[in-house]
Amino acid sequence: MSGLTDQKLHQAAELLLGSKHTTVFTGAGISIESGIPPFRGVNGLWGQFNPQLLDISFFMQNPLKSWTFIKEVFFDNFGEAQPNMAHKILAKFEEKGLVQAIITQNIDGLHQKAGSNEVYEFHGNLRKLICTKCRKIYRVEDIGLSQLPPKCDSCGSLLKPDFVFFGEPIPEPANSLSYGEIEKADLFLVIGTTGEIMPASAIPIAFSRTGKKIVEINIKPSNYTYSITDIFLQDEAAKVLKDLAKIVN
Repeated sequence: MSGLTDQKLHQAAELLLGSKHTTVFTGAGISIESGIPPFRGVNGLWGQFNPQLLDISFFMQNPLKSWTFIKEVFFDNFGEAQPNMAHKILAKFEEKGLVQAIITQNIDGLHQKAGSNEVYEFHGNLRKLICTKCRKIYRVEDIGLSQLPPKCDSCGSLLKPDFVFFGEPIPEPANSLSYGEIEKADLFLVIGTTGEIMPASAIPIAFSRTGKKIVEINIKPSNYTYSITDIFLQDEAAKVLKDLAKIVN
């Protein structure tokens, strides 16, 4: 660990210990160590598949094609993913009162699996399916995915995963709760996000206008690093959080 990195870690730890309300903002990078690939980048899903498969208009017109992709990539491959050390440390931070809320762009549910309670899923989640007509909600394990596309047992209409497709609005109350953190928080801890995906990427930018501090953990610089980030800790999320945990415990 270089002296500069050590100094930055201690500065970040002081901010964390001095904050009365810390909000964590996470992206795909925090789940890579759990075996979940990001959507963008060298090994990203959109380098292998057509993003159109998750466009809501395409989905409604080609449900079997979209559902075949969704089941294989999200439910068959991601379903067994487990929280990594980064998720677990954030849950411990919440337990100790160091973290008050997590806004996540991820749909994998790993923050909750790790034990975090106050999690705002900005893009929805994989745990539930929703009827495209009557809006009835099902747990995935109750409906099953042996027959595609799955249909609503109340009205017979198409079911879709309860996450945000291209062309869909951000769900409530996650949207309002996430933006509410801008005023509540003293500190934002931004982890594993490129800062490219709108409208989620606007949240840290709006927070930066309050004049409060942003600590960023990322393996490489993001859209935030040289514009709004106050302390940039460059490394894998689990490693940095383990180092931080040693200082604040």
